Amino acid sequence: MRSGVIAQKVGMTRVFTEAGEHVPVTVLRLANCQVVAHRTKDKNGYVALQLGSGTRKPKNLTKADRGHFAVAKVEPKRKLAEFRVSDDGVIPVGAEITADHFVIGQFVDVTGTSIGKGFAGPMKRWNFRGLRASHGVSVSHRSHGSTGGRQDPGKTFKNKKMAGHLGVERVTTLNLRVVQTDVARGLILVEGAVPGAKGGWITVRDAVKKKLPKEAPKPGKFRVAETDATSAEATPAEGERSASAEAQTAQGA
Repeated sequence: MRSGVIAQKVGMTRVFTEAGEHVPVTVLRLANCQVVAHRTKDKNGYVALQLGSGTRKPKNLTKADRGHFAVAKVEPKRKLAEFRVSDDGVIPVGAEITADHFVIGQFVDVTGTSIGKGFAGPMKRWNFRGLRASHGVSVSHRSHGSTGGRQDPGKTFKNKKMAGHLGVERVTTLNLRVVQTDVARGLILVEGAVPGAKGGWITVRDAVKKKLPKEAPKPGKFRVAETDATSAEATPAEGERSASAEAQTAQGA
């Protein structure tokens, strides 16, 4: 089981196929999505990755949060999320997941927070048909009608479909196909609509009801931070270190 990613919804557009057909897609941007911490069976009882995306000013964080990011040697993140993975799906801390983590043609599940609609009536919220629009109904055409019984039970049961707050809920859309990926700009284009408003944070993971393609990289596609690579290149090898030491000894003699 591979890790998912945290992305930001940019908006919708369309792409054209070779046959000239247009495909509506939602553009998702990976805003420096990095691994912040690991969850292990010995310490936490399960295996997972904590990912962070976006940026925040250190002055707006608590001292505990600043220390948490300092241990991982990553910049403070605006959004954090955990993804359960298998033992062979662990990615090093500090690694940045790239857009080619998902391959073209595979299906993904997208989770986000739906757009808030405020206080909505029963026709908008529950698709009620409303009351009759002819004689006998006065200024209540869009009402939901009766809400309970008479003296028995003498109350309205919980979870009754009535007017109320609509939106701002956790919504998961299944089986969206990946149409294109842009590694340089960190973009993932998926076919169809994604829950949430523009600029909202969403999570993208491999579809649970579709088979993972063989071309999908395991444990994932990522790049290590440049600071680590630079320090590794700057550190001399054992042979080089011993040779330089011998040269200095010979010069001193």
